[in-house]
Amino acid sequence: MDNNQPTTIHLSDAQRIDWLRLIRSDNVGPRTFRSLVNHFGSARAALERLPDLARRGGAARPGRIFGEDDAKRELAASRKFGVSLLAPGEAGYPPRLAGIDDAPPLLGVRGRLEAAMRPMIAIVGSRNASGAGLKFAERLAHDLGDAGFVIASGLARGIDQAAHRASLGSGTLAVLAGGHDRIYPPEHEDLLYALLEKGGAISEMPMGHVPRARDFPRRNRLISGVSLGVVVIEAAHRSGSLITARIAAEQGREVFAVPGSPLDPRAAGTNDLIKQGAALVTEAADVINAVTPILDRPVELPGREPEEIASFDEPDHSDRARIVALLGPSPVGIDDLIRLSSASPAIVRTVLLELELAGRLERHGGGLVSMI
Repeated sequence: MDNNQPTTIHLSDAQRIDWLRLIRSDNVGPRTFRSLVNHFGSARAALERLPDLARRGGAARPGRIFGEDDAKRELAASRKFGVSLLAPGEAGYPPRLAGIDDAPPLLGVRGRLEAAMRPMIAIVGSRNASGAGLKFAERLAHDLGDAGFVIASGLARGIDQAAHRASLGSGTLAVLAGGHDRIYPPEHEDLLYALLEKGGAISEMPMGHVPRARDFPRRNRLISGVSLGVVVIEAAHRSGSLITARIAAEQGREVFAVPGSPLDPRAAGTNDLIKQGAALVTEAADVINAVTPILDRPVELPGREPEEIASFDEPDHSDRARIVALLGPSPVGIDDLIRLSSASPAIVRTVLLELELAGRLERHGGGLVSMI
């Protein structure tokens, strides 16, 4: 198995500070970050335009821009804790995660950076798992680890914990919902330190961030994003593991499910996944055979931050009014906005940036946007 992945970028210290300032500023998420840098050519140029863009989008007052001193303090605190803040394409940033459309511009990576670069399989499932489910998670994680895969999971109780523990010797990656110094659940702190010896942990959250309920679905996109495929072992209806499976499918990842008894509500979600087309798994070979062809495909990584300012079209009042009139609470595709508004793609994307920085727009997967 070829574990060598190309790197295409290396931020200077000044760029890393600028990137951190931009992603920590109000109303700037991963997709907005990418749009801003594409528009203005660099994070520093984008920072200078944030107040004007927010004002034109209808903000009553400019959003908070993360200060340079604050960014320097966060960077220093992260390094002191053994956390590297890495950009997509830098060594240690999981290559497949770099390819999703909402990849974190800066990812906190701790542990063995080389483990984060190896092919991964995610294993997720019920926190209140059965004995049989836990035993199968351990066996599957162990066998996949022996085959050369790093096991990714969310450090939760139940299936996650079993998968991590069974792959400590071969390498496992914990994907955190909070900051690196705010482990949840707290009793898994010892497990985290054990897996750092041959594996690692990642988080997009700042140091000191205590995970909240809404942070876990956001974390789940990283679990699937780092992986070739996601295996779900025991998941009730409307569980977090099913959210991970749905996101995995949206990201083009393989989705696997372990069948369970129709009488056990913990297997209801996994059995439904199989009905919907997920690959049935009873042994590691089922996963390995499905993902082996994917390993031969090159991973597309983002390029270097541009040196020159990108072209930027200024929308006029009529452009802005037409585009805003087409938006509402129901998500609509950006391509549809371009067609229906008869505006150029650059004009539409600029107006969407203005609205988002004013806190009036929400971005969804698949190029969809809606008004808040």
